[in-house]
Amino acid sequence: MASKKINLAHIDIGLSDKQRAEIADGLKHLLADTYTLYLKTHNYHWNVTGPMFQTLHLLFMDMYNEQWLAVDLLAERIRALGFPAPGTYREFAALTRIADSEGAPNAKEMIRQLIAGQETVVRTARAMFPVVDKANDQPTADILTQRMQIHEKNAWMLRSLLEE
Repeated sequence: MASKKINLAHIDIGLSDKQRAEIADGLKHLLADTYTLYLKTHNYHWNVTGPMFQTLHLLFMDMYNEQWLAVDLLAERIRALGFPAPGTYREFAALTRIADSEGAPNAKEMIRQLIAGQETVVRTARAMFPVVDKANDQPTADILTQRMQIHEKNAWMLRSLLEE
């Protein structure tokens, strides 16, 4: 019985090359948004001041640590689909939909900007579902669902800090 030679470079996971490329492209935007939000959240963790310092310092740390882990998860999914993951500031800046910020705004403005960032990540993930669903790509759908759930909860928690 002859053994079948396997082409290790060929990816045969039930998704076409086109489907994998479309999904990876969406994930690259999600990765860039997540990394940009990570940087902004970490910056605000370092630079927050005022009466909410302790609360925000700890909250921002929890958020950026979770985002750091998510960056790796997203990059590894892109790689599993057979594409290089973006990994430079230039690439992230070109792909992200999250506005950069200058300096250290006051605590309430930090919260507002982080809410906007959290919601941007949710919208980026949600926009991928038509392609992911059509391709029947459950692993990516699972990642998207988890990311949306986390960022929606974070946005809610941040919004609650702005209530009078």
